[in-house]
Amino acid sequence: MRDYWQKIMELFFLNNNLIIIESLLLAFIVTYISIPSIVQVADLKHLYDEPNGRTSHDVVTPTLGGLAIFSGFVISTMIFVNIAEIVYVQFIIASIIVIFFLGLKDDIVGLSPMKKFIGQIIAAGIVIDLGGIKLYSLQGFAGIHGLDYYSGDLLSLFVIIAIVNAVNLIDGIDGLASGVGILAASTFGFWFYLEGEIQLTILAAALVGGLMAFFRYNVFSKKNKLFMGDIGSLMLGFMLAIFAIQFIELNRVSSSIYKLSSSPAIAIGILVLPIFDTVRVFVIRLANGKSPFKPDKNHVHHYLLALIGSHRKSTALLLLVNVFFILLSFWLRDLSIFLLTGILFFLAAGLSFIPYQMVMNKRKKNTKKEKPKKGLWGLFGE
Repeated sequence: MRDYWQKIMELFFLNNNLIIIESLLLAFIVTYISIPSIVQVADLKHLYDEPNGRTSHDVVTPTLGGLAIFSGFVISTMIFVNIAEIVYVQFIIASIIVIFFLGLKDDIVGLSPMKKFIGQIIAAGIVIDLGGIKLYSLQGFAGIHGLDYYSGDLLSLFVIIAIVNAVNLIDGIDGLASGVGILAASTFGFWFYLEGEIQLTILAAALVGGLMAFFRYNVFSKKNKLFMGDIGSLMLGFMLAIFAIQFIELNRVSSSIYKLSSSPAIAIGILVLPIFDTVRVFVIRLANGKSPFKPDKNHVHHYLLALIGSHRKSTALLLLVNVFFILLSFWLRDLSIFLLTGILFFLAAGLSFIPYQMVMNKRKKNTKKEKPKKGLWGLFGE
């Protein structure tokens, strides 16, 4: 009987493919069953996101969905990840806990941008200096290859902070941030699996499982609808940043048939939606003489929502665009990092201009209807 149970345990905990699936399923189940209770507590304690001029919703909605994602991810990771094979996972969890408390305070009572920024630096510093999760080379981009200790730390810190806040900024309509997270984590996880990095694959699967459960409630539920809040968006951005760095570094040292010479550009392609939209919005704000950190409704998802009038349709369209960029990045994988990055940003700029221009045209038409033209030009109509 003892040998029988030992074989059962080996089947469930030593088969890599099964462990990956179990990691995803456990994170999904924990997140899924946690959300109704979280919504109930939020209702009792009035922990809502109130509609305002910057939000795209018009009803009060609980914002603690990230708590459920965090629970599912951490529990699944602690059960299925073999720490002996991925020793830096303890530093990832420590950093995620820092991020969790930053998001929790911001979701409940609010947190100043400076304090949030300092907390992000602390969390990033843990995985960079203690966990060794950092960029060691630009792989020829801008003519730079190897980085010294301090340059590598600063670049890695910038990448993590940038991706964390980029994901936080696209969390503006139902299902967008979680949908992008599912696509990105699945793509990174699939490459990790091909490369034989099973423990990183398990981490990615746990994140995907939690996001899938949240996506179901966030997009399709009415009774238990909730937002991920800063807990979820900051944690999601942090994990995607870690996956991106590991993806780039593992490709740099890889000798397998799955090695991607333009991995930094491909990582940008996988995360193009949050990365480009953030760059675009920051440029617009600076051009208008405003702080790049001042919230507004100039994101692409805001324009799409104004055109389509549906969260689900807007999210579906943006996720399809994200899939297109992921496939394009891998298809053009043999191009240089500089050329591939340029193509991705050029296409992203062109595609993002379309909804913007359509909204501008729509507003002009509405203005003309409300205020007919007078004077000479009015004689000739529109």
